[in-house]
Amino acid sequence: MTNTEERVEDSCPLACRCRLPLSTRTVNHLADLLRRHLKVIRSRWRILPPGKIAVIVLAVLRHDQRLADMAGGNNVSESTVRRWRDELIGLLAAQAPRLDRALKKVAKQGGEVVLIDGTLIRTQRRTGKAGRRNYSTACTSSP
Repeated sequence: MTNTEERVEDSCPLACRCRLPLSTRTVNHLADLLRRHLKVIRSRWRILPPGKIAVIVLAVLRHDQRLADMAGGNNVSESTVRRWRDELIGLLAAQAPRLDRALKKVAKQGGEVVLIDGTLIRTQRRTGKAGRRNYSTACTSSP
């Protein structure tokens, strides 16, 4: 539901609360990233404070809350929550190491395989060292 007064006949908006197991450190980190970003882009205001935006985005990302549900419960539009989510994902991604550098670091430490998304897919064939399990991996690097 958006912040306009569009309602289905015989319905009323209902907001419910839930407990999110988030650390204060996590919420503060994301809120601080947003505050710094807002200063850089010289944004004068947002409809909600950065801490509240951080909690909404974390609820969407960590607990798969629907955008429309989070929007309706906070009196903002679904597109606003989507924009916040995309903006904060971009800010977090900017802090991540580049893939080529991360792979070089793993190779220096003697690593042989890196699972990028953590997904193991059972396969029929294998190549390489004898005795290796039949799983595909997202990316490999050699020491």
